[in-house]
Amino acid sequence: MTEQLHDYMVAHGMPLDDIAADLVAETQQLGDAAGMLTTADQAALLTTLTRLISARRAVEIGTFTGFSALAISRGLPEDGQLICLDASEEWTSIGRKYWERAGVSSRIELRIGDGHELAAALDGSFDLAFVDADKPGYIDYFERLVELIRPNGLILFDNTLAGGRVVNSDGPADRREFNAHIAKDDRVDVVMLGIGDGLTLVRKK
Repeated sequence: MTEQLHDYMVAHGMPLDDIAADLVAETQQLGDAAGMLTTADQAALLTTLTRLISARRAVEIGTFTGFSALAISRGLPEDGQLICLDASEEWTSIGRKYWERAGVSSRIELRIGDGHELAAALDGSFDLAFVDADKPGYIDYFERLVELIRPNGLILFDNTLAGGRVVNSDGPADRREFNAHIAKDDRVDVVMLGIGDGLTLVRKK
């Protein structure tokens, strides 16, 4: 995927509006940390999937500067809820400004702390979950979320192909272990997409 081709896909799909573009621009000023930013085509997919399954309640683990949260919340109805779990007050404070500008802040509840502890404290049922947090913790997050997601709900995991390095013998073992773990789980259907750094869609049966 070249940068030119990616830009073409975004322009001919769901291009960024001024609010999303400004959020991306501010995030890119963070330097190396900006590498954690969700790609524009992934953001469009998150919004579309949220709408497609008529999600009303969603959870995100790993919010960073709030770009993916903006995308998910825009797919929710006005009375929908997105619970965001993140460890950084500093980075998530960037997102808060743009959620307010987009008129979706009332749909988003931000909880700051350890992701695993916060996930353990979740209650009720969810329609959709997006996970983009510590990669060694993906299996634990999956096991928790599969209990909370309703039948036919979706759990999405980012960075599961690790830029293609997952197939190398010296590639990230945590990603390989996670991918193998969910592939053999008969509670779910799994589809891996070559979008961004690899996005895995998990449907609870």
